[in-house]
Amino acid sequence: MEAVEGSALTRKQIAIRFLYTLLFLFIFEIVKLIIQITVLFQYVYLFVTMEHSDPVRRFSNKVAVFAYRLMRYVTLNENTRPFPFADFPHEMHVPEPEPDFD
Repeated sequence: MEAVEGSALTRKQIAIRFLYTLLFLFIFEIVKLIIQITVLFQYVYLFVTMEHSDPVRRFSNKVAVFAYRLMRYVTLNENTRPFPFADFPHEMHVPEPEPDFD
């Protein structure tokens, strides 16, 4: 096993990262629920108004980026702890101007 830059890796460091991982896995489950609710809301809104909601699209895009950052952290592919330990991530990709239903 490789050492962390400048210091030796300890079991205490691993245990602390594991505890953060458990916390973020719990948060990820909440984020999944939020995404499911926004998807349902967006489609109900779309059926009723025949138009999508731009604020919901922007919000769900940011939540998706947050979920991506969570997964990168818990899978040991990123070392920066996600929000609330860091700033909420910015959008990686701007939503397409109009959703396509073809």
